[in-house]
Amino acid sequence: MREEIITSGRLNHLIDPQLNIWHWHIPLYLFLGGLAAGILFFAALFTILGKEKEYPTAVKIAPFLTPFLLMVGLVALFLDLNHKLYFWRLYTTIRLESPMSWGAWTLMVVTPLSIIWCALNIKSIFPNWDWKYKWVWDMEKFFRKNLITISWIMLLFSLILGVYTGILFSAFNARPLWNTSILGPLFLTSGLSTGAAAIILMSKNSHERHTLARIDLMLIGIELFLIVHMFMGFLASTQVHIEAATLFLGGTYTTPFWLFVVTLGLVTPALLEVLELKGFKMPVFIAPVLVIFGGLMFRFIIAYAGQASRWLY
Repeated sequence: MREEIITSGRLNHLIDPQLNIWHWHIPLYLFLGGLAAGILFFAALFTILGKEKEYPTAVKIAPFLTPFLLMVGLVALFLDLNHKLYFWRLYTTIRLESPMSWGAWTLMVVTPLSIIWCALNIKSIFPNWDWKYKWVWDMEKFFRKNLITISWIMLLFSLILGVYTGILFSAFNARPLWNTSILGPLFLTSGLSTGAAAIILMSKNSHERHTLARIDLMLIGIELFLIVHMFMGFLASTQVHIEAATLFLGGTYTTPFWLFVVTLGLVTPALLEVLELKGFKMPVFIAPVLVIFGGLMFRFIIAYAGQASRWLY
């Protein structure tokens, strides 16, 4: 419950089982944060590698989504706070042991970086765009001169943001399903995968799509490995963790998890991406849409199932 002290509010629907567990604010916030982190990661990575021209959608176009994704996610988080007028207290202190504090300050860095990135690439979408004020031109020159440094900062903080979306859950020890260190890397991998899928969906460059499809295949493989590893860890742990795992292994969440997340969100798009890379012609949008859908469902199911798991008293 220490997060309640940090936020002057609560992630109430994720903590109190007597409240409405079917709330959508937090899962949506985690999904949008992970998606934005994935897009920004690839934009920064390809810039550092000097491949902006090879991957124009990843570097210049897809990042225009991220300020909106982050802002909508923050609104969703704000709506879940009990004491909304005190949200600013998140930014008056830093507590290294608090995931919420890490998340707040990470977003404080990532959000303006995403806006700066869009401003630097706005002419790629609007060729006739012209800054009216000299000080804006001076700022643009400064940021362009330090673009690689900015890219490294954005790369680092996008990874922190992606991991944070999982650690936010794993910090709540009262929920056995969330009480695993696997959630951090699993949510990060899922965020990178949905980010790659969003870029594929927006790209008109076949080379770029195929490269991101290969990366996404690798990320899907890592996700499946982490999911299996998570369940193996639960089944080899205490009775409450075994019972948490059974929610997905014959319990209430078995069908939605294995159908929507694993089958439709991971296995099916992986097969479609393999077929496309082998030269089979098929609608380009199906696989990335399924990946994004699977990422969204994954966060909702983990959020809801986590509230159904509890320690025995």
